[in-house]
Amino acid sequence: MRGERAFARARFGTVVLGIVLALTMTMLSACDINTAASQIQGNVADTPPEVIEAGADGEALTYWAELNGNAAGIKPTFQEVPFFQEWQKKTGVKLHFIQPPQNQAKDAINVLLASGELPDMMEYEWNSFPGGPEKAIKDGYILRLNEAIDAYAPNLKKYLSEHPDIDKQIRTADGSYYIFPFIQGDDRLRTYQGLILRKDWLDELGLGVPVTIHEWHTVLKAFKERKGIEAPLTFLGVPSPLFGIEGGGFIGAYGIKKDFYVEDGQVKFGPQEAGYRDFLALFRDWYAEGLIDRNFAAVDSVTQDVSMLTGRSGASIWNAGAGIGTWLPVLRENDPGAKLIAAPYPVLHKGERSKFGQRASAVGFSGVAISSKSKHVEQAVRMLDYGYGPEGHMLFNFGIEGLSYEMKDGYPRYTDLILNNPDRLAPSQALAMYTRASYFGPFVQDIRYMEQYYMLPEQKEAIRLWSDTDAAKYALPSTPKTEKESAELSAIMQDVTTLVDEMSLKIILGIEPLSAFDAYVEQLKSLNIDRAIELQQTALERYNQSVMNERVKE
Repeated sequence: MRGERAFARARFGTVVLGIVLALTMTMLSACDINTAASQIQGNVADTPPEVIEAGADGEALTYWAELNGNAAGIKPTFQEVPFFQEWQKKTGVKLHFIQPPQNQAKDAINVLLASGELPDMMEYEWNSFPGGPEKAIKDGYILRLNEAIDAYAPNLKKYLSEHPDIDKQIRTADGSYYIFPFIQGDDRLRTYQGLILRKDWLDELGLGVPVTIHEWHTVLKAFKERKGIEAPLTFLGVPSPLFGIEGGGFIGAYGIKKDFYVEDGQVKFGPQEAGYRDFLALFRDWYAEGLIDRNFAAVDSVTQDVSMLTGRSGASIWNAGAGIGTWLPVLRENDPGAKLIAAPYPVLHKGERSKFGQRASAVGFSGVAISSKSKHVEQAVRMLDYGYGPEGHMLFNFGIEGLSYEMKDGYPRYTDLILNNPDRLAPSQALAMYTRASYFGPFVQDIRYMEQYYMLPEQKEAIRLWSDTDAAKYALPSTPKTEKESAELSAIMQDVTTLVDEMSLKIILGIEPLSAFDAYVEQLKSLNIDRAIELQQTALERYNQSVMNERVKE
């Protein structure tokens, strides 16, 4: 089964590569890329790694993870990043980091697990493991953490006892804890992404902020024809095609999302609904008109940055911090009149409320598991538990007191090192150097981080706009599944996801006719998508029942 799934991934990768290479594309010049990249990177003074005491037997603990892009653009390795130096210093545990290539974590983890040489800790989206986390435990890859948390993780144990809703979401249906999770401790932290445009271009062209799909077409066409913009709309196509729209951008206007969701208590899968055909028709037309980045299937965060910073693109779907907060200072440095503005999630008709938009789960997808082969379980657990305690909470969210933040009237205020960095780093980059507040990690995210991080009025307005959707109403919660359910669901979805991405790409690019959609839906059914929906429904009903039982106890 594992070989078949690997073959499916390889087959899809080959198809995508072939499609992308077959396109006639005008690429950015190396000069443009280098100039933009240098503008968003800046410099951080070299800081030698601290000398840390090793584990109990004198060995450094090994930690496998992908370095966040904002940090990697400044310091290419974990050991050079001040936050990771300080974390080791505070916990007294020395780490040896194993770092997969950027945006290749899924392929790299498969190679790592197959090797049998497992590090002590592995930071990964363990819910996506074939067969689920319970299978990863049974296969001997990761440790069941129940006993270890009881013995060595008082901070996490206390937090979970006080937040039973979170506790349910980090256990399997069999009751196994398997990760030290990233937890967004406030609902206001859960929306941070949406549509962003060049407001100065809108003003120049006499156009308002688009709300409907028709208005978006008018804007993108004006960018293309009246300003000569090469790729009016760009969005992430890595690690999978259409990755950038999965939060609800454009597709949500058709009453669906590119994933499972809940409507009237029933689980649905967006890519087999009629609305998905309408969305593909829209993007097919826009692609043919040159309104979408012709390289969209290969766009990663760096190329997206470059497109927005060089004026190759005028609209995107990205974050308030890494998007607006990073792009706007650089744009204004080169052009004082440059402006960015957020747009609401699009609808079909004026006056409608967006059904979908980006809204993260309270528990992040990524978490840190401990290898079942680790000889340093106690040290690893205690180090990971540090982030859930008072001191660790401050380090993970605010960094080093007196350097990256200062306490003023009981409030941790970021210093100019973060907000007005002397090396001209954007706040998103400076934060990634000294904290983990703006990305996943083993800790509880603090709302006070966001209150300061989104310092620009454009960012504050973006969050207000992007939060104004019904996404919470239709969200499928993190529903623990049994090992058997996870294994069956994973096997189905491996093939389903490959088909959805492959056919979506072909239809948008014009390689397949839109009429192929009906046959594609039949293929989804032959791959047992209805059974996958049934498995999700069963897990949802079990989760809802557990929530009701908790309320009865209260």
